[in-house]
Amino acid sequence: MRVSNVTVRKRLVFAFLIGFIFFLVLIVRLGYVQFVMGDWLTDKAKDSWSRNIPFEAKRGEILDRNGVPLATNISAPSVLVVPRQIEDPAAASEKLAAALNMDQKKVYTILTKKASTQWIHPEGRKLTNEKANEIRSLRIPGVYIAEDNKRHYPFGSYLSHVLGFAGIDNQGLTGLEKYYDERLKGEKGGVEFYADAKGNRMPFLSDDYTPPVDGLNLKLTIDTDIQTIMERELDIAEATYNPDGAIAIAMNPNTGEILGMSSRPDFNPEDFRNVPPEVYNQNKPVWSQYEPGSTFKIITLAAALEEGKVDLEEEEFNDPGSIEVAGTRLRCWKKGGHGHQTFLEVVENSCNPGFVVLGQRLGKETLFSYIDKFGFGKKTGIDLQGEGTGILFPLEKVGAVELATTAFGQGVAVTPLQQVAAVSAAVNGGYLYEPYLAKEWVDPESEEIVERVQPNMKTQVISEETSKKVREALESVVAKGTGKNAFVDGYRVGGKTGTAQKAVNGQYLKDNHIVSFIGIAPSDDPQIVVYVAIDNPKGTLQFGGVVAAPIVGTIIGDSLQAMGVKKRTTQIEKEKAWNDEELIEMPNLVGKTKQDIRESYYNLKIDAAGEGDIIVHQSPKAGVKIKEGSTIRLYLGDK
Repeated sequence: MRVSNVTVRKRLVFAFLIGFIFFLVLIVRLGYVQFVMGDWLTDKAKDSWSRNIPFEAKRGEILDRNGVPLATNISAPSVLVVPRQIEDPAAASEKLAAALNMDQKKVYTILTKKASTQWIHPEGRKLTNEKANEIRSLRIPGVYIAEDNKRHYPFGSYLSHVLGFAGIDNQGLTGLEKYYDERLKGEKGGVEFYADAKGNRMPFLSDDYTPPVDGLNLKLTIDTDIQTIMERELDIAEATYNPDGAIAIAMNPNTGEILGMSSRPDFNPEDFRNVPPEVYNQNKPVWSQYEPGSTFKIITLAAALEEGKVDLEEEEFNDPGSIEVAGTRLRCWKKGGHGHQTFLEVVENSCNPGFVVLGQRLGKETLFSYIDKFGFGKKTGIDLQGEGTGILFPLEKVGAVELATTAFGQGVAVTPLQQVAAVSAAVNGGYLYEPYLAKEWVDPESEEIVERVQPNMKTQVISEETSKKVREALESVVAKGTGKNAFVDGYRVGGKTGTAQKAVNGQYLKDNHIVSFIGIAPSDDPQIVVYVAIDNPKGTLQFGGVVAAPIVGTIIGDSLQAMGVKKRTTQIEKEKAWNDEELIEMPNLVGKTKQDIRESYYNLKIDAAGEGDIIVHQSPKAGVKIKEGSTIRLYLGDK
């Protein structure tokens, strides 16, 4: 059958249109793939070809307030393998097992895994540079040394519970390391290279390097001078009393800055794997909850003064040794009582019946409202995990006995940090501050301050006039009362003793107390509040005034000198006890001759140095009070 020319032309046009449409669709599709999906497909291809050797970011350093490093980083390379590049897994595993002192089968399993990259964990992590060089010298294809670092704590167990520690992957696990992990850890970087399915590198694709972003440095409120003094005194207390535990806190009462914090038992953060969790997980200053004992009387005193319920110097109270409340006899710590005394002497003597009376005058609603305003029964808000809230009687369950015992610190449980924050408010003019440790965040490269943390004043609990009266009463406790062992010549120290019974299964333990002392100084312008608690000290009378007070006195005296706080020329004279050692004022010997010294009687031992006949320098300086029989140093020369 003959087809007409018109039909042929129509068929050709139709075929052309079909071909044109096909090629148009193909071109559009290619254009879409090239221009729209191109980057995505390139990334997918690179991802399938790429192998990444990570570079850990340097974790931000933790420094004290003066820039002293407390947590730093040291180089600790790690072994990374690309399994597909391993040519002979058996031979490679034998060499690596010998070098890393590990089981060959374990290494072989790692080297033959179907993965793009694989760590040898944990044996190949955080190596010394010497060990890393040994691995490099094996020259095993597919085995790489990745740049890495590990945490280093230069002072060992110093401040261990506060700092905490970081794990093998540089993640914070406890303490400040965990609390501020996001800001300290930084962002990982790495070198990305490209390889085919067999693991062979693709020479036509260049390596991509992404630099790590180091974490921010954290400058703390901690003062290493004060912390060192505190650590020293707790070490001495451990050696002297063999306690079940010990706690020390120092805080600036005018800001809430923690100047020092420590507890025992402590641990070395770099050896945390060999430390029981019950040791490194218990930061006692913020975690422990126990009856405060007589240190809590400061709160009752402040409330009574603020409410006008007592005149410390004019009102008197007779203490026969006990007081009966709702059929329950509550005893004073002194058998037979203190007899007739002013209420200032009630404070000095830490007289339980006297404080029961103050609690009764206040009433439960008022007393417990002050307890709440001083921050008890809730977290202080410090930047650490695991903070306790304490345990208080619900107001509706507070009867006459509960009110009485609460007034002198029994039957309630508080944390050491709550006590420090509350007493700071009682003596700083009445202002309750939130305790804190992070002072500044600093860029590690430019050393510019990224963020400065400001003090957080929560509320004013009492008036400045009442606060002044509290300070005066606490100074009197140290000069004339139960806190005499905290007295520091030249510094106006105030404070309060505490002796708390420990309860187990609702029963108080016998001869097992937490003895404590909280001190402030100078009492006319408080710069530091120090709290020390010793848990079950052995071989001694378990009283806060006997065990904890002298420790606090030493910490305060040495800390104020380290802070550059000048000594006062006026302070309440210490009332001497029969067993107090006599102090004498250091005479001015500069300018005197050897003959002058021989002719004068000084009940002191002399250590002389230098040539000449005239004293040109002496230590201690004139006016300093020292014990009789102390050794003084004289330096001789020619005038």
